Amino acid sequence: MPYFDAASAAPLHPVARQALLAALDEGWADPARLYREGRRARLLLDAAREAAAEAVGCRPDELVFTPSGTRAVHSGVSGALAGRRRVGRRLVVSAVEHSSVLHAGEAHAAAGGELVEVPVGRTGAVDPAVFAAALGEGTALACLQTANHEVGTEQPVAEVAAACRAAGVPLLVDAAQSLGRGPVPEGWSLLAASAHKWGGPAGVGLLAVRKGVRFAPQGPSDERESGRAPGFENLPAIVAAAASLRAVRAGAAAEDARLRALVDRIRTRVPELVPDVEVVGDPVRRLPHLVTFSCLYVDGETLLSALDREGFSVSSGSSCTSSTLTPSHVLRAMGVLSEGNVRISLPDGTEEADVDRFLAVLPGVVAAARDRLGAAPAPAAAPVDEVVVDALGKRCPLPVIELAKVIGTVRVGGTVVVLADDAAARLDIPAWCEMRGQEYVGEAPPHTYTVRRTS
Repeated sequence: MPYFDAASAAPLHPVARQALLAALDEGWADPARLYREGRRARLLLDAAREAAAEAVGCRPDELVFTPSGTRAVHSGVSGALAGRRRVGRRLVVSAVEHSSVLHAGEAHAAAGGELVEVPVGRTGAVDPAVFAAALGEGTALACLQTANHEVGTEQPVAEVAAACRAAGVPLLVDAAQSLGRGPVPEGWSLLAASAHKWGGPAGVGLLAVRKGVRFAPQGPSDERESGRAPGFENLPAIVAAAASLRAVRAGAAAEDARLRALVDRIRTRVPELVPDVEVVGDPVRRLPHLVTFSCLYVDGETLLSALDREGFSVSSGSSCTSSTLTPSHVLRAMGVLSEGNVRISLPDGTEEADVDRFLAVLPGVVAAARDRLGAAPAPAAAPVDEVVVDALGKRCPLPVIELAKVIGTVRVGGTVVVLADDAAARLDIPAWCEMRGQEYVGEAPPHTYTVRRTS
């Protein structure tokens, strides 16, 4: 059964499994103790730290292990902000950062700090000049991911790092999606990552803080992990995480080239096989194993459930697959379609035959989902100047489906007014206009969207 959601969690690497089992036998003791078993555990912990530091590109004494990647981000953000509180309380992040960064920013703002989100373009990348302009007086910390977890777009980390260095601002880099695939661009001050993204066990994160960066760990601490990650280390999982990181990076170049070719095939073939599809993210500067596309006139939950019945495990940023019924903040920031969104992230070892079978199955799955939602256009009639669509109370993708049904009934230059209180409509109606070459006039309260037919 093909698993296509490695961006959420990669399958446990065989090296990680072997190291985990061995460390369960050898690394169960307290590495802070001086007796034989403790010394043996300390040797394992030190070796794991050295291996991880080599992959990150830092000194071993600059790196600590945390209980998760999220904890690494939260500790990195809070510690850097506290260490530079005399400089100011301004935190600058990109609008498409992982939720762990944004949640840390929201907590900072709630405590009286300033949070600045730098917008991104339609591919999901920041403009280095715009990011640099946001580094105003009083900026204590900036955050930028190496590559986006939802659409795969790589960020201009080196250029932003240079701007931060010129402004005297430390840069925290979230390298969770890219660390297992290769080196991180130079210039970062703090770095966070998570082992389950590269095939290590869940429950292990890492945080690197360069020497010279002002850093004040927040919350109760103890003598472990330089006071930055209190509590007994999960040594077997740490050993497995470090061993798998070394193993995946050793074979990353060849595997990335193979996966990039498979993803290129998906990017090319999906729009050819399925009408009304938008492939999102940067087509060139992107992770090699990840591709995201959105299908008009179908909801994400139906699509993912149907693909699951066909044996494919994929993810989505559609609002109709989330408990909050709000679209992905990444897709919203990019201004792209969120409905019918599918994220495919291929784990290492994915077979070409599995991709071919996915491409064979997808058209029928999408067509069946659209049929159930009744996405056919309205019957031909004499064109009118304006049509009002009442989609209040209807969830995505129904407001856009209703819009698409009637757009052909208004004359060129006429308008369709859509009444929709679904949160996704604010993103999906403008994105539909962009895809279909129609003019999005704008939004007016309450819940009113106007579209002008241009062709």
